[in-house]
Amino acid sequence: MDGITLAVAGIGLLCVLLAFRVPVAAALGLVAIGGIYLLVGERATWGVLRSIPHGFAASWSLSAIPMFLLMGYVAFSAGLTEGLFRVARAWLSFLPGGLAISSVGGAALFSSVSGSSVACAAAMGKIAVPPMIDRGYDKSLAVGTIAAAGTMGSLIPPSTVLLLYAVFAEVPVSELFIAAVIPGVITALFYIVMILLRVLKNPALAPREDNIGWDERFAALAEVWPLLVLVVVVFGGIFGGFFSATEAGAIGALAAIGIGVVRRSLSLSALYGAVMETVRATSSIFLIAVAAALLTRFFAFAGLPAYVEEMIGGSGLGQVEIIIAVALLYVVLGMFLDPIGVMLLTLPVLLPVFEISGISLIYAGVVTTKLLEIGLITPPVGLNVFVIKNVIGDLMSADQVFRGVLWFLVADLFTMIILVAFPETVLWLPELISGGGER
Repeated sequence: MDGITLAVAGIGLLCVLLAFRVPVAAALGLVAIGGIYLLVGERATWGVLRSIPHGFAASWSLSAIPMFLLMGYVAFSAGLTEGLFRVARAWLSFLPGGLAISSVGGAALFSSVSGSSVACAAAMGKIAVPPMIDRGYDKSLAVGTIAAAGTMGSLIPPSTVLLLYAVFAEVPVSELFIAAVIPGVITALFYIVMILLRVLKNPALAPREDNIGWDERFAALAEVWPLLVLVVVVFGGIFGGFFSATEAGAIGALAAIGIGVVRRSLSLSALYGAVMETVRATSSIFLIAVAAALLTRFFAFAGLPAYVEEMIGGSGLGQVEIIIAVALLYVVLGMFLDPIGVMLLTLPVLLPVFEISGISLIYAGVVTTKLLEIGLITPPVGLNVFVIKNVIGDLMSADQVFRGVLWFLVADLFTMIILVAFPETVLWLPELISGGGER
């Protein structure tokens, strides 16, 4: 069996394993190890198993993942994120659908410290859904808003997905973070516009809030100013070039612990819980990432990247057509797999495609991450939908939650149109800060 045939067979077996709910890391690893063994034999396979996992996991850039995760878990455990929704509500509740819009704003702020869509959706679901339901908001609007807004945790830095992409694609993490800022803002704005239009058309969806005075607005700011300072210092340092993303993660984690201690809101048990959550999340991510690195080596041995490059080179497909094809692939895979699994499953094949087509790897990283966001709320296995369903219990069925996010999928479609039609929305900011870089 030649290498290409073996690689295609491996992809088919991988799909079968995933269909039978084999864990992503196990499926990727089994296919990769089996394929390498068939291609190069037992001795070389053991050599790969000795070198690849250690070489990949020892990457300095990957150390940012546990640090940013720890920053987010500590901030949540110390209560630093509790006031985010109250601040957004105090300043945005005057708008039609103000509580739903405040939820989008709160989720965007929470994303800037969590790095996780699931954590963002779970936390904001507990904080924002009950007040909206209590005030007579339409249940579909309430839960749909949180499920969709939670996806911003994958795009707004410090995103774990972006960090992993940067390591696999070998692009600067700081540039990728900078490039994701404007798409993150566009995503939030389209969600807000969608809520405004729906509520203006049907005011019964969201009763108007009482006017909130300026004293209450500034008092709400006092609750979260330490968290806002933390975000500004960490990301101001990255974007200003004062320290790398890896250093920023460590500084952010240490600063979050320090703020919690000074405010006397972080107990030893809470810190221990945050550390253990970080260890569990990091272990899960690294297992999948190491297995994906092995799969990449299998495909390289099989000659698949060169074969794909040759096919794309002779197909005449333009950059827009390739992005659309990738979008369709990610939407389908996102219906069944978690975002990190989808990304690490596809990058070994897609990265050569992006390079041969002249698509900036920075641009590709942001666009694919946005596509992964969409997969978090698409049926039948939209992860964020089931996170929200777990938070709300028997209040609504999963089918009703999926119906609630349909309007936000329309908003995401418009965001994708903007990103594809105007690549400058992604590339302009990193080029501005770097003084003109790769396009």
